[in-house]
Amino acid sequence: MKSRLPPMHALAALEAFARLGNVGKAAEALGVTRSAVSHRLAMLEAALGFDVVKRSGKGVALTPRGKRYARDVHKSLAILTGAQGDGDDTHISGVLRISSTPGFASMWLCNHIAAFHAEYPNLHVEITTHAPFDDVSASDDVDVFIAFGNGNWPNHAVHHLYDVEFLPVCSPALLHAKGGVTKPVDLLRYPLLYLEYRNDWRSWLTENGVALPENHVAITFSDMMLQIAAAIAGQGIMIGDDVTCAGALSSGQLVAPFLATTKPGEGYYLVSEDSDRANPAFAAFARWMDALIASTGSLPRGRRAGSTLLRPEQLTE
Repeated sequence: MKSRLPPMHALAALEAFARLGNVGKAAEALGVTRSAVSHRLAMLEAALGFDVVKRSGKGVALTPRGKRYARDVHKSLAILTGAQGDGDDTHISGVLRISSTPGFASMWLCNHIAAFHAEYPNLHVEITTHAPFDDVSASDDVDVFIAFGNGNWPNHAVHHLYDVEFLPVCSPALLHAKGGVTKPVDLLRYPLLYLEYRNDWRSWLTENGVALPENHVAITFSDMMLQIAAAIAGQGIMIGDDVTCAGALSSGQLVAPFLATTKPGEGYYLVSEDSDRANPAFAAFARWMDALIASTGSLPRGRRAGSTLLRPEQLTE
């Protein structure tokens, strides 16, 4: 049986509700009544076969699955909107000042930014870095932040890019050193490379049945660029994700010995002052980021490039 696309007005109701936070504001943005928004959400649930919102005496809120679906809907509608106006966007001019986390900037954004410039040749782009990862401090010198966190930046325009899935990655040479890596516990034979402010190693090892010793060998770095450089040089094993490590994985500089990932419930976002939401340069950059991440962020494809994969049953001792 062929799947049917849910009604567009129902998808728009979900996108507006997720973006604005309540039925009343969504109704106002769409120019309809509150009951019409509620009816469209119910229609969408019937078409999808699962609940996108939960209703209680306290009001209406997105379910976890509804939240994930709403993010995909938002991106899809943004891409469609961008495609509709592609012929008119090349005239966007001025300066777009981007502040990014160091690892995302050096390992992903700097590998693709020329493609954005090719689409918007009249727009001058400036890129700087910031730390810590969730810092979106107001600045006259920044138009948009690429930040890592849980999406909670009050009084800001927040555009979700992607949620991370972490897993160990290392130099191919390390896979066969010190007895090799065949089980998660084998990772403790090597120095573990940490990123300052993060403890993703403990989460991944715990989820895969390994207790992290208090006296384990660890090396900590102030930013991801240094951490990835050390991993490529064979200095230890790091926790990475499929977007920031995509280039090193696809080239074979890094490999992922295990399929298992951990999901911290955090991700990358575009964040700006709320008044900048209508900025055409911000909107163009958001659409471009959505489309490119959708095409490049592929963890299984990256891991197949030179990686020795272990099946799920091989993760147990």
